Amino acid sequence: MKDHDSLAKGAAAVADPEAPAVSGTEAADADGRVPSDIEMIPVESIRVLNPRFRNRKKYQEIVTSISEVGLKKPITVCPRKEGGYDLVCGQGRLDACRQLGQTMVPAIIKQVSTEDALLMSLVENIARRKPTTMETVRQLALLRERGYREAEIAQKTGLMENHVYECLHLYDHGEERLLAAVEAGRIAVATAAVIARSEHGEVQRALLEAFEQGKIGHRELTRARLIADSRKIFGRVRAPGKKSAPLTGEAVVRAFQRERQKQRQALKKAQLCETRLFFVINALKMLFRNEHFINLLRAEGLDSLPEFLAEKIREEDGHE
Repeated sequence: MKDHDSLAKGAAAVADPEAPAVSGTEAADADGRVPSDIEMIPVESIRVLNPRFRNRKKYQEIVTSISEVGLKKPITVCPRKEGGYDLVCGQGRLDACRQLGQTMVPAIIKQVSTEDALLMSLVENIARRKPTTMETVRQLALLRERGYREAEIAQKTGLMENHVYECLHLYDHGEERLLAAVEAGRIAVATAAVIARSEHGEVQRALLEAFEQGKIGHRELTRARLIADSRKIFGRVRAPGKKSAPLTGEAVVRAFQRERQKQRQALKKAQLCETRLFFVINALKMLFRNEHFINLLRAEGLDSLPEFLAEKIREEDGHE
């Protein structure tokens, strides 16, 4: 949420969305004049630099609103050298005006280059969404295609640089089903980015399956991915001509659970060893304080002690 707030502020500074309220019938004042910072321009003279798809329901709401009360906020454009205008922000409003058969639209005209206009359009589009959607990922990729590095994109959009990197990595390496899941809103970009760190499409599909079935949580994905990748690379050697079984979500979950069980067993063994070592050290400390025991050891030629045990005994003595 913090990223989205800062992104919106960044876009506001670039695209200047704070335009005065205006409608098609209200664009002129009482004397029939248009405010100095707004002009009525032909709809057909406007080119959309960065077209995007929108939610059909929300778009219809825009159409209905403009039809009933008029356009309450002008679009923003910049003039082209060869004539006409490039759209900076307001594609939904422009499309709605076209659908309603309007030939003129109120617009704020900015004197910026085509490159800057595209950048402003991209930033404005990103600012309209939470930074967790596939549409945002595509917009960030477009900025990179324009030659901007991750740090520059983060600075211009107000997003964290690490988030920008994860989104672009997902865009570059995400398997088709994984990207579709993000597109459909079934999985968050951050979660998909963890899965996309695997170089194997089969592993990505299996992890997605396990995650969507609720068998592996977000915190467990990194470990599960490492295990699945390891199995993919260092799997069991098969007989010549025998194909290995496909990697599934169930297989990933089983491998993850086996690994977790091994870790628990290793932890229990370590705790048992620590307990026994503590007992041995304290028993030796008590025995070494007994002069008869020391003399007995000397008589038997046992006058040395493993360095590790001697060090531990010294440490315990220092704590007393």
